[in-house]
Amino acid sequence: MKRYLMFLVLAFAALLSACSSKGTGPYPLKIAYVPHLCHAPMHVAVEKGFFEAEGIKPEMVQIDSGHVQEALGSGQLDVGAGLISKFLQPIENGLPVKFVAGLHTGCIKVLTKKDAGIASIKDLKGKRIGVPGLADATTYLLKRALILQGVSVDEKNPEVEFVVFSRNDLPQALQKGAVDVIALVDPAAAIAEKAFDLKVLLDSGKTPPFDTEYCCAVFVAARLAKEHPEIAAGLTRAILKASAWVQAHPEEAAKIQLDKKYVAGDLEVNTKLLRGYNYKPSVKGGYEAVYKNAQAFAQIGLLKQGTDAKAFADKVYLFQQGVPDTYTAAEVANVK
Repeated sequence: MKRYLMFLVLAFAALLSACSSKGTGPYPLKIAYVPHLCHAPMHVAVEKGFFEAEGIKPEMVQIDSGHVQEALGSGQLDVGAGLISKFLQPIENGLPVKFVAGLHTGCIKVLTKKDAGIASIKDLKGKRIGVPGLADATTYLLKRALILQGVSVDEKNPEVEFVVFSRNDLPQALQKGAVDVIALVDPAAAIAEKAFDLKVLLDSGKTPPFDTEYCCAVFVAARLAKEHPEIAAGLTRAILKASAWVQAHPEEAAKIQLDKKYVAGDLEVNTKLLRGYNYKPSVKGGYEAVYKNAQAFAQIGLLKQGTDAKAFADKVYLFQQGVPDTYTAAEVANVK
């Protein structure tokens, strides 16, 4: 009798599992929670029910941004968002993810003291540049900007020196003269700019050609895209809608992030920063950003020599049936 009861329990559990996998109940997804201001669409998609509307039960997994790639590779995460440039080398080395949409432009600034005598990126030749890490997105952006201005970043013959400091120590390093400029991601960049009265040399949200390029994109685990394409499509739609909602409601989005403790900061400052980003999401825009980054990385030597940027982008990007290129604010206006 006990064996029979056990058989019934196991059979019922298997039935529930099968029903869940077929979509009769909310599909659980582990979504990377990184306390970055620019991740507002991820936070809003949870709090405003965009995920639930697509039949997804979101489980936010708090993780340091430096460990997102490891967590994805080990199957601890299903979905995340981040700076495209940070993922290209890991993807080339086998990280099993697919990009699905561009989120926004802008969020990186290059700063210097107003009396430093540095007027442009071209003036950085022979200077010391403070960055959070040699494999950081800020460093990659600066290398691209320097090359465009004819300044060499070749390891064998560099015309600038990158110096690593922790993000919290970079403004002090600039003030003490240890470096000539620093590169940071918002809101740290905006806070340092205001606190130390710094000059902005490059703002990826305003400085051409980066101002029209999506810096951050949504990605999914390759196994999810392969085994549950309908779920991958649903989560993409949810985040596209949430991003459009943030564009229309930056102050409310900033308040949600603060109230729910997704990020720290000040409502006025955070709202201003969110307004400065272009939260007009785009599937095609995300693809173009991956292509441009791959092209630049191949030139710099951060991807294997001879890398075909288009073939690389085609391999790592996922265009999905039932997913539009974007949503407008008007299409998500009825979300309360």
